[in-house]
Amino acid sequence: MALRDDFIDAVDQLWHHKLRTLLTLLGIIFGVGAVIAMISVGEGAEEEALRLIDSMGVRNLIVEEREIDDERLKELRKHSIGLSLGDVEAALDTMPFVVNYSAEKDLDVHTLFSPHAQGESKVQGVSESHFKLSRNGMLLGRWFTEDDSRRFAQVAVLSEEAAAQLFPQREAMGEVFKVNHVWLEVVGVLKNKQLSKDSFQGVELSVDGNVIYLPLSTIQKRFKHPVLSSELDRMKLELAPGISPTAAAKGLEHLLLKRHGQEKDFDVLVPAALLQQHKATQRIFNIIMSCVAGISLLVGGIGIMNIMLASILERTKEIGLLRAVGATQRDIRNQFIVESFAISALGGLLGIFLGFALAAIISVFSGWPVAWSPVAVLVSVVFCCGVGLLFGIYPAIKASRLDPITALQRE
Repeated sequence: MALRDDFIDAVDQLWHHKLRTLLTLLGIIFGVGAVIAMISVGEGAEEEALRLIDSMGVRNLIVEEREIDDERLKELRKHSIGLSLGDVEAALDTMPFVVNYSAEKDLDVHTLFSPHAQGESKVQGVSESHFKLSRNGMLLGRWFTEDDSRRFAQVAVLSEEAAAQLFPQREAMGEVFKVNHVWLEVVGVLKNKQLSKDSFQGVELSVDGNVIYLPLSTIQKRFKHPVLSSELDRMKLELAPGISPTAAAKGLEHLLLKRHGQEKDFDVLVPAALLQQHKATQRIFNIIMSCVAGISLLVGGIGIMNIMLASILERTKEIGLLRAVGATQRDIRNQFIVESFAISALGGLLGIFLGFALAAIISVFSGWPVAWSPVAVLVSVVFCCGVGLLFGIYPAIKASRLDPITALQRE
């Protein structure tokens, strides 16, 4: 009952000094709002990073052919034929922890149309396991089969965007279209991955936004390619669980250098390492933002102490009267602590709404994803209340130690 009465008295005191209370609340409100907004943006970035990395395959190693100018390429081809299926086979033979692979070859497209529309899609030849390693989902139809590869089948799997572009207002399955000089039949349409970015840490992702996939053997045998181009443009190797991707990448790079005459005409990308790099960057961002938010809360706490000390000066005679009629030092101390707690709790609640609003605004104007974390909200409010209590202790103790007679005589 005493705590409830103290709380009612605290609210009454705050209400009678509206402007002063509002100014004191601002530091707490902005501090809590900054904490919640920062954590929400950080959580959203973390979730998005996991989604982006999952599209690459966190247990995959990705090897890409480097872009090299023509003059340098002529000289390089004396020592290396570039990425090839032979590299894939060598990796499978010498690295027993590689459990799956995919291979890719891009096509230079100069003609792309269907009987219904023109197209501007990217065209790639891929091995059968590409879709599994790239975490693709099938919307309609089927994947490529070994029989397709063996027959150099003129079939294609389209992304949703490519299907809508070539076959507007129509079902793409079973339709035909032409790439360069070859007619192809649509046997599958992929689900859209709905990724927010087409690259991560500077690495291009397989977002499948506007892509047409053909069997790798088909694109190699039925289409023309530049004389000096390599057999593959990239390959992916899936590692067994428990294998360190970083250590495996070093072994793979050593193998490829040996096969390519010590020519570094490729790059080995490690999605797991990119994820760790992102987490390290995100950790630094969180620390900096936490410090900024902490300073704001500290300023808010100083404001609470200031208003409580001012309140003591204003209510000195009241404190003396309370002591004279039997109030103990503990009663006075509790009353002022409850008042400082009420200020911080109110600021914390208002800060929650500000934090949500700030996070939404950041998401709209910057395009960054946000994720709401109940734990973050709880932690920020608890921390805010703790600041209020901490900075309210000294004024409360000072008020409780006032001499009753001296306080009653104070004008």
